[in-house]
Amino acid sequence: MTETSAGRSGFPPAYLDRVGSSFTDFLGTTAPDLLPGRRTLPALPVGELAPHATTIVAATFDGGVLMGGDRRATMGNLISSRDIEKVYAADSWSVIGIAGAAGIAIEMVRLYQVELEHYEKIEGLTMSLDGKANRLAAMIRGNLGAAMQGLAVVPLFAGYDLDAAEGASPGRIFSYDVTGGNYEERGYASVGSGSLFARNSLKKTWRPGLSADAATRTLVEALYDAADDDSATGGPDTVRRLYPIVYRVDAEGAVRLPDDEVAAVATTIVAERSAADGQG
Repeated sequence: MTETSAGRSGFPPAYLDRVGSSFTDFLGTTAPDLLPGRRTLPALPVGELAPHATTIVAATFDGGVLMGGDRRATMGNLISSRDIEKVYAADSWSVIGIAGAAGIAIEMVRLYQVELEHYEKIEGLTMSLDGKANRLAAMIRGNLGAAMQGLAVVPLFAGYDLDAAEGASPGRIFSYDVTGGNYEERGYASVGSGSLFARNSLKKTWRPGLSADAATRTLVEALYDAADDDSATGGPDTVRRLYPIVYRVDAEGAVRLPDDEVAAVATTIVAERSAADGQG
């Protein structure tokens, strides 16, 4: 590589030009083929050939927000994975849960994590929560072509708003559609194949001002109810010790709850349901 093509530093000029704080825009200029939305689309719908992840739920509590997801991925009528992880920390103050084509969704999450980290390093500050939600919407919109071929990604996003007005709830939730439409939810939300059943459960058990522990039970119970009616949603698996993944985001940041803590909540719910059915 010559000095004229790489510059005195040894890097190509594009790596030295500060044209913006978006890593996705930078990648679109230097290596567009690495972006999911820029790849050649399949000629026919292939959604049934790819593993799909469901179900994700989120709920606010007094001081923050929680997000949880079951562990099952399906491919058509088959269970392709029993222990997939669907909820991730997007950065120190936000979380993202994936539903839809699992491979593309996980890749999108990783790119989104880099996007937020890149912005923070370039600008020297954390992006606002609204800015994070809008950046994710743009990435989903870039996947529209693949979504039309059955490879849709529809995540759920939530975070702690560092700029929340005094007296306002700092925990906020954002849902999306396949076109990148961005909608702020109030109190709770769900996405994925079991979302209808999970939302009905949340509607009955969530209320404003819940403690973090009570909201955790609300989420786990919603996932249990979704698994009870939706074959693509995995319920608590006591044999393999597989339980929902739950993240809490509050003034201390985004933290994944210990597996033992979630398992204890799930086990209690199962025991109560068994007793109610006369099987306990």
